Amino acid sequence: MNYSEQINPEAVPKHIAIIMDGNGRWAQQNGQDRLFGHFAGVDAVRRTLKAAAQFGVKHLTLYAFSLENWNRPKEEVDGLMDLLVETILKEVDALHSDGVRLMTIGNSSGLPSSCQHTLSDAIERTKGNNKITLILALNYSARWEIVEAVKTIALQVKNNELNVDQINDTLFSSALTTANVPDPELIIRTSGEHRLSNFLLWQSSYSELYFSKVFWPDFGANELAKAIYEFQNRERRFGMVSEQIK
Repeated sequence: MNYSEQINPEAVPKHIAIIMDGNGRWAQQNGQDRLFGHFAGVDAVRRTLKAAAQFGVKHLTLYAFSLENWNRPKEEVDGLMDLLVETILKEVDALHSDGVRLMTIGNSSGLPSSCQHTLSDAIERTKGNNKITLILALNYSARWEIVEAVKTIALQVKNNELNVDQINDTLFSSALTTANVPDPELIIRTSGEHRLSNFLLWQSSYSELYFSKVFWPDFGANELAKAIYEFQNRERRFGMVSEQIK
């Protein structure tokens, strides 16, 4: 089925987040090493970003590298960092011309200096674009993000810049790395795994979750449309009952 023809363009989620999973297993199934799968995953990013923009998505967050990923074999980690720099350098012109704004969330200071500089330049160059915002979660951990937010707020209280009674959901959200980004309505995970893996734990409180059996290198426009189609056919109640929604 061509799901692109089935979705309602007036009800497309404005923010979709994706856990890009399955690069390594895809490569192994194709008789290649894991890094080959990560290279193939870049093509899936291109396809998905293009489709998201066409469907009217305004924010697309991709879980690119977690804090826990440093525990992978050094060869794979080094290859991923090189791939990140190479991809940003190669793609920044196209991103800019297509109206894509690039952002990152996570502990960017923990990335290699070459990655930091390349990302900083690309972010600066595309900051005025507004067709769609591509957010790369790099060296990211939701628990790390929440702990850092707590530290920030605690310091403000300590310095008498903030009263404890002023702390609420809105204030806490403003202390996160996603402060100026709306919470994702839809979170997609590829490869058939059914977990969030320390991704956007605060922001996903009312997100719809969609789990695709497709490995990330095989993901594209129709798979994205399929997830959006299912999203549009769910009833989102936000703690209320069906009668109240209707």
